[in-house]
Amino acid sequence: MREAGLPDAWVGAGVLRDLVWGQMYGGGFNPEDVRDVDVAFFDANDLTPGNDVAATDVLRLHEPAVPWEATNQAAVHTWYGSVFGTGPVDALHSVADAVATWPETATCVAVRLDSAETLHVCAPLGLDDLLDGVWRRNPRRITVELSRSRLSRHDPRRRWPRIKVIAP
Repeated sequence: MREAGLPDAWVGAGVLRDLVWGQMYGGGFNPEDVRDVDVAFFDANDLTPGNDVAATDVLRLHEPAVPWEATNQAAVHTWYGSVFGTGPVDALHSVADAVATWPETATCVAVRLDSAETLHVCAPLGLDDLLDGVWRRNPRRITVELSRSRLSRHDPRRRWPRIKVIAP
């Protein structure tokens, strides 16, 4: 991801949860089980959907085997309400602002590796739920209905039997 040159780019959400919980609360982490690798980037100069597509394509050029999914967090307010049926949402001001809105508190985490090989962690809601194995709705943007749907679809207790699920 670092070599792709996307502005303020971070890897986060489900892939980090899957990695941590697979190791701590499941049978290990299997990269083949990863549905997507979410890359959050912030480019206020281009809010078009084509920017997400172009960013994903650049990532695939660098590492084609990875199921990349790049999303410009500066543009989320332009499509979120219509995609999730929630009505308009406020514009985000940074990747950290965006990460704080992700669906479950344990997935409100992103990381990146800088050119000096230093790992940076963006965890605006903290790391407790990720490290303690707690699945809980993030109320900042996720409705109870959407949270219940996600809980049913993901079935986290099947994947990680020792986590704690706090139903919405």
